Amino acid sequence: MKLTRLALWTTALLGPMLLLGVVSYAQEKPYFVTYSSDLEEPGNLEVSSKTVQASPQYGNPFVSETLEFEYGAKAWWTTEVYLSGQHTFNDSTVFGGWRWENRFQPLPTHHIINPILYVEYEDLNLAEKSILEVTGHASQADFLLTNAQARNDVERSLEMKLILSSDFKGFNVSENFISEKAFSSEPWEFGYALGASRPLGLKASPKPCTFCRENFAAGVELYGGLGDAGSFGLQATSQYLGPAIAFNVPNGPSFSFGANFGLNANSLGQIYRFNVSYEFQQVFHRHRDRSDVKQ
Repeated sequence: MKLTRLALWTTALLGPMLLLGVVSYAQEKPYFVTYSSDLEEPGNLEVSSKTVQASPQYGNPFVSETLEFEYGAKAWWTTEVYLSGQHTFNDSTVFGGWRWENRFQPLPTHHIINPILYVEYEDLNLAEKSILEVTGHASQADFLLTNAQARNDVERSLEMKLILSSDFKGFNVSENFISEKAFSSEPWEFGYALGASRPLGLKASPKPCTFCRENFAAGVELYGGLGDAGSFGLQATSQYLGPAIAFNVPNGPSFSFGANFGLNANSLGQIYRFNVSYEFQQVFHRHRDRSDVKQ
């Protein structure tokens, strides 16, 4: 029943938007943790649902749901808000917290390597399980706390990323270096994410086609923690590797599915991910245009 309420909460927010008669467009890379240099088009709003399922050893399985609202503020600036909740089986359903993310493109044109600067404020409790990144000495033991134990322990932190991305012959290769600092006495924590992807087809079909090869993309991600300022490195960290595939429906939503596999004893055994996103073009411009007409 509680898992059903979590699904209904997501559907209530995302579902009506999918039914709006607004032309949409989204071409997503099959990444769940790694960021490329792609930014949202100015004036466009993308709404995403990010689902994660995992089962820690000696713990209860859980399903996490994160809603993402991504807006193209400028050609060089994309801003996003995340709302996260999760259901742990044999436990309860809780709200995990929120994030405010900003990505900036410092160079006006594309190059062989394209940098993006990322800054995010996080207000999360320890029951949050979205696994949008991995830093420090995170381990699967972090998922063994009950929701009652974890939900009242709130951590506010600043997260920064250096995103590097390159495109050649249809391939995208992206590298992220992550640094995170809680507003407390805890040390700086570090992590990384690497991704590579390519559309299954590079040439567009001459006729309209939903299931053509160019609407699918496949990729792989490697990500994990790099310790903290006192013990930098791979020792006592979580590491994950896994494939992913994305399906971009022409003038419709995008769907992504991936499976991540833990590479050491500190990691969760498997993480299953499913994303659905929908992009609305010139949302606020349309609203202003309609207001002008009424006047």
